[in-house]
Amino acid sequence: MVRLGDELPVSRTGPLRSLDPDQACNQVTGKTKIGTCGFGVAQAEYARTFSCVEVQHTFYQPPRLTTLERWRTEMPADFEFTLKAWQLITHDAKSPTYRRLKRNLSETEKAEAGSFRATAIVNEAWGATLAAAKVLKAKTILFQCPSSFKQTAENIARMEKFFCSIDRQDLNLCWEPRGDWNAEVVRSICVSLELCHVVDPFIGETVTPDRYYFRLHGRSGWRYQYELGELKELATSLVKSKRGYVFFNNSKMTEDALKFCKLLDEA
Repeated sequence: MVRLGDELPVSRTGPLRSLDPDQACNQVTGKTKIGTCGFGVAQAEYARTFSCVEVQHTFYQPPRLTTLERWRTEMPADFEFTLKAWQLITHDAKSPTYRRLKRNLSETEKAEAGSFRATAIVNEAWGATLAAAKVLKAKTILFQCPSSFKQTAENIARMEKFFCSIDRQDLNLCWEPRGDWNAEVVRSICVSLELCHVVDPFIGETVTPDRYYFRLHGRSGWRYQYELGELKELATSLVKSKRGYVFFNNSKMTEDALKFCKLLDEA
């Protein structure tokens, strides 16, 4: 049941493949933008098929601005990049994701990184994220939190201070909480801080249905291909929704995104 590097970002599915032109879906299917987390096919082919892509490199280590400029110029003017905020904002330095960080942090920076802390290193990370968004002309930034970022008064207060103090620049800011967060608490935070709730619709229900951001990770893990019935159910649920994104992040993400485009078109 559905409940509502300097290289180009690519998928984890292996070598880039070619798309069958007959399978290409509309760039924008109604009010929903559909894409994948990274490119699973050659960049030019991807642009002819999908309207947007989620960049994950910016989470691990933002690429050089000149690299981002190249990514932007190599895609159509109306193609949209969304990006993940640098992990220094959301994740503590003990996170295993820091293994992909390309800079050495001092002991003070390690202690002050993550969890939306009001620190110099978090402010620096937001500045780098914002700069990347400007170059890519991104309108949407995703803040993905680890399951260790729990529902506590301290963490909520840190979020409030962070999002109320940064220069948002009319960006669509999205938050993906993980772990055991109460839906009403998430709703209250999203409303008060003007955040879009990010969720896997097969795991949880969005509390911001008017502005949804779905990330489909696979129902039983990354090595998963969605059944047609599952995708039909999701497509049907989105017909009455407003605007949002659907990004596939499973091993068969390109194939599933193509199928979902067709289903949503038909719905």
